[in-house]
Amino acid sequence: MNNLSNKSTVQEIKARFDQDVERFSNLEVGQQTTIDASFSMELIVDSIIAYSPNLKTVLDIGCGAGNYTLKLLAKKAPLDCTLLDLSAPMLDRANERITEVNTGNVTLVEEDIRTANLQENHYCTIMAGAVLHHLRDDSDWEKVFSKLYRLLKPGGSLWISDLVAQEVPAIQQLIYDERFGNYLTLLKDESYRDKVFDYIEKEDSPRSLNFQLNLLEKVGFRKVEILHKNLCFASFGAFK
Repeated sequence: MNNLSNKSTVQEIKARFDQDVERFSNLEVGQQTTIDASFSMELIVDSIIAYSPNLKTVLDIGCGAGNYTLKLLAKKAPLDCTLLDLSAPMLDRANERITEVNTGNVTLVEEDIRTANLQENHYCTIMAGAVLHHLRDDSDWEKVFSKLYRLLKPGGSLWISDLVAQEVPAIQQLIYDERFGNYLTLLKDESYRDKVFDYIEKEDSPRSLNFQLNLLEKVGFRKVEILHKNLCFASFGAFK
């Protein structure tokens, strides 16, 4: 990845999300700029339950307003939930929504996953919805994937739904600039497309699906599973 030094800092990302709680609190619509957001959320939740019928503990990384955990709790409750996010307003909203429907323990962690002090070999499942694209260089990605592996119990699972890049420049242009650009224009207009592209360029540094699947296996996950890919968004799992 080029020009990573020009990307948003952690504090800049935190400040943006502090001001965006309402937009991320829509459980049914999900995040509209993310293609198939609601479908992917349901698919991940159903996959977690299918794989872990005795689920007890969940870690939601970059939980935002708590949509992924709420979807999971609608089908499997009570659970002991650890909610991690940079944004205190997001955590407050997530806690408010989740404690209304869950009698299990809820732990709030206002921190970056790279530096958060979390218990290893503890979680049955970890969810990471639209968050890991904020990781930067190869070392960053490998350290976080290794950490997520260590946090899971043996037999635990990690589930990721995120913006991804293509490895071939011509295909990246087709998938991202043309097809995703057309999707954003149809959502609103060309100025909205340009606004979304601008903040992705400033804030995000996604990697390809192949890069992430290979890295998951490199850090120790015994199997990986692709659930869904539509243009520049993918949902997938990994098993300790």
